[in-house]
Amino acid sequence: MPTFTDGQPVIVALPTEDRRKSHDFYTALGLKATGEPGGDGLPEPLQFEVNAGLRLMFVPPGGFGWVTNNRPTASGEQTECLLGLPVGSPRDVDTVVGTARQAGGTIVMEPAQQPWGYSAVFADPDDHLWQVTAG
Repeated sequence: MPTFTDGQPVIVALPTEDRRKSHDFYTALGLKATGEPGGDGLPEPLQFEVNAGLRLMFVPPGGFGWVTNNRPTASGEQTECLLGLPVGSPRDVDTVVGTARQAGGTIVMEPAQQPWGYSAVFADPDDHLWQVTAG
């Protein structure tokens, strides 16, 4: 069994068509971008710290294809994964979803009580799906 590095965050890389739009959307959600500014004034690579153990990294299609040997990515009509975001209370679910809506996200499932908790799903500007849940 390999030894994974302790203390280093897991990085989830997602393709983005528009770095500025991704930056503005995730900043509006309250996430902090990390790194030194690139030529466009945004951190390069564009990463957000979700918590001490997780970072999101947004990569333009050319760079994403370079790393994945040009494997196709899912279109906006396909779902390849659902990212889960646990929050502390139903009110926090409502707040995150409201903020996502105001920042240009698409609400896929309005906040409601589900068997697994109070939950909602939204899509970011690149159609990546987020399920926000208060257990």
